[in-house]
Amino acid sequence: MADGDSSADGSADAKGEDRIGTSPSRLTDPVMREEMRRALVWAGVIGLIALTVYISRSLLVVFGALVFAAMIDGGARLLGRILPIARAWRVALVLILSVLFFVWLGYFAGSTISNEAAQFPELVQGQISDLLAWAQGKGLQIDQSQLQNYAGSITSGIGTLTSALGGILGGLTTIVLILIIGIYVAVEPRLYERGVAWMMPRERRDSFHVTVARMAHTLRRLMAGRLLGMFVEGVFTYIMLAWVAPLVGIGAVPMASLLAILTGLLAFVPNLGALVSGVLMALVGFSGGMDMGIYTIAVYFFVQNFDGYVVIPMIAKKTVDLAPALVLAAQLVMGVLFGIIGIFLADPLLAMLKVALERRAEENEAKGERVASLAEGSKSGA
Repeated sequence: MADGDSSADGSADAKGEDRIGTSPSRLTDPVMREEMRRALVWAGVIGLIALTVYISRSLLVVFGALVFAAMIDGGARLLGRILPIARAWRVALVLILSVLFFVWLGYFAGSTISNEAAQFPELVQGQISDLLAWAQGKGLQIDQSQLQNYAGSITSGIGTLTSALGGILGGLTTIVLILIIGIYVAVEPRLYERGVAWMMPRERRDSFHVTVARMAHTLRRLMAGRLLGMFVEGVFTYIMLAWVAPLVGIGAVPMASLLAILTGLLAFVPNLGALVSGVLMALVGFSGGMDMGIYTIAVYFFVQNFDGYVVIPMIAKKTVDLAPALVLAAQLVMGVLFGIIGIFLADPLLAMLKVALERRAEENEAKGERVASLAEGSKSGA
């Protein structure tokens, strides 16, 4: 009797639902339900991309902090080979030495380099006048107004460079954030690594730790090569321009200390940095005569070749093998999107992407080998 009542009630409910109709928010058609699921996935992907673009500058600051932390970590590991002290003390020692170096550099730049940097506009105008006189002496007819336009373009370029340097100083908050986050990560890297791994699926955590370890190793090697290259290029440039040039009868190159510091700092940016430092060096060299100009070009090629064929292969070539064209393209794209900070971080970011892709390829290859071995085992068992 109860069963009859329940069946009667069920049929009544079904008839009532047929009369009223299904809810507009409920999709009974499986095809529509699948299409709606796909639409939600695409909407989520598009929203994630939009969010990434919106917070891309913040993500770049975090990545810059990781690069800075890798440099501190590399210095602490290097000190650990000769100083058997706790990691926190080694990190503190690296930071103290870095601060002392920048204090010395600021004092030296403030007392000497600023006077030399003030001579750059006058040097450019003198070079343009010499070029005009040389061309007219060779019988070439050059429109002086056109040459003045070129001079205006060069002056505008110098103004752009000055604006970029001012932008660096104006972005002091960004630099401070990078330094603070980088110091926290360098002091306790395992803490943040475990925190990120905790948010991932359990089956992916081991692979994540392996990938992070490879990325950290690669980044330390890359930054070690960059820092050593900066030091070598700066020191060799100063020695060749200030000490060796008088010995060969050319005389000391003007602004040798300024050119050495600029060459060392620009060495952090591969390709573009070397090109800019070479142009500046040749520009200053030719202001002192043809012999000095040729000598500065020779010094530039010597320093760049020594760094490219001796220093970099010794430190980072076996770990980070990036195609120069790919690095240059990444620098151009990052420079357009994020400015000068993007140019500085393009090379490390490209190296990290390469490590991640290589690790993914290894996982897929290992998965394919496991599937193949299971297939062979099933065949042999059958």
